[in-house]
Amino acid sequence: MRDLDKALADIVAIRSQIAAGTAFRGYGPAAMAATGAVALLTAVLQFWLLGDPTSAPLGFFFGWLIAAALSGLIIGIEMRARSRRHHSGLADAMIHQAVEQFLPAGVAGVLLAVVLWKFASEALWLLPGLWQILVSLGIFASVRSLPRTVALAGAWYFVSGFAVVVLASQTHTLSPWTMGLPFVIGQSVMAGILYFASGDNDVED
Repeated sequence: MRDLDKALADIVAIRSQIAAGTAFRGYGPAAMAATGAVALLTAVLQFWLLGDPTSAPLGFFFGWLIAAALSGLIIGIEMRARSRRHHSGLADAMIHQAVEQFLPAGVAGVLLAVVLWKFASEALWLLPGLWQILVSLGIFASVRSLPRTVALAGAWYFVSGFAVVVLASQTHTLSPWTMGLPFVIGQSVMAGILYFASGDNDVED
């Protein structure tokens, strides 16, 4: 039994190594474009329904958490289908690797929101920009297994995050557009990159 367990562990390790060196094709342009549409719809609804988001931060951020959860579901469904189609037996390992690369940024975003809300609610205006910076770090962490040009989307979120922090610092207010527009543009850039990516020539070795 000990030899069998060792052999199974070796197989799992080999599969993980193969997955780490394989270009991940689970992300698709359709899902990225759809998440951009979710961001736009959320911004429009908050613009209509929240007269002053700064005075209702829970409603503002709850709306964006719902949008993030919906976007994650959309990406996850397409990721699973595309991974089964493109990676067959390695699909589960590839999905696990993709989630593992982005998970730290996602968890940091949630914990940051909770900490600011509980202990520094006067600084909640920082959160939209900080979330965008964390998304950029998640994208940069995934570059090794995606088309190299996704770094452009990471750079967009990095720059837009700091720009939003600078803009919001002048008024200390929340705006659905400082969340919505950067994500609409960023997800559209991601969708375009994934659509036009030229296969192995545009993927890290």
